[in-house]
Amino acid sequence: MKEELLKIENLYVNAGEKEILKGIDLKINKGEIHVIMGPNGSGKTTTANAILNNPLYNKEKGKIIFEGIDITNLKTDEIARNGIFMSFQLPEEIPGITVTNFLKYAKNKITGEPVKIFKFKEEVKKHMEKLQMKPEYSERSLNVGFSGGEKKKNEILQMLVLNPKLAILDETDSGLDVDAIRTVSKGIEMFKTDENAVLIITHNTKILHNLTPDYVHILVDGKIVKTGDKELAKEIEENGYKNYKQI
Repeated sequence: MKEELLKIENLYVNAGEKEILKGIDLKINKGEIHVIMGPNGSGKTTTANAILNNPLYNKEKGKIIFEGIDITNLKTDEIARNGIFMSFQLPEEIPGITVTNFLKYAKNKITGEPVKIFKFKEEVKKHMEKLQMKPEYSERSLNVGFSGGEKKKNEILQMLVLNPKLAILDETDSGLDVDAIRTVSKGIEMFKTDENAVLIITHNTKILHNLTPDYVHILVDGKIVKTGDKELAKEIEENGYKNYKQI
């Protein structure tokens, strides 16, 4: 029997005065890949931000349990240290901070242990080679001058280096060509073990052409209206969300 990693119970979330999530229930076990799909504005990114307790979103009701601990109201950095990572739809550019130094700082903050720089650089180099990233990018300012695909690969690089227990990937396939999506999918496969889990948030099925999720959840108007397997994603690819918008 798989061990439970994350559990969301009856979660209601507002952004300002607007109610976005309207009673979300979700359970993710170790060793699983989950996908949340839905049309724009359905609450997908809000779900991710709620898990990380982004202060721009207000939890009106419900709770979030991670490895048996209630993290509903923990600060974002505490949640990250507990083992949750989130990649962003639009990764920020940080001039003056190299990719290597950013990763070293993040690793130190999460583990609380000093980073052995030589071993660390070798690890980063190894992951970059597998993601087909040019080695010189490790010494460039974080995401500055990076293409959309390079930024998304850099997010996957962060996931591999930080090695969280739960990786939340928000629209990681957005704007990528076929080759970049294939590389991102390879990175997810490199990360995935029986002891961690992945939550992919997307509005289309491109990234699922190279991955087999355990569960696909359809989120419409702030509610999960159906859960299935990869066949459900294929149905969405063929018919869109029209069959679920009135449920």
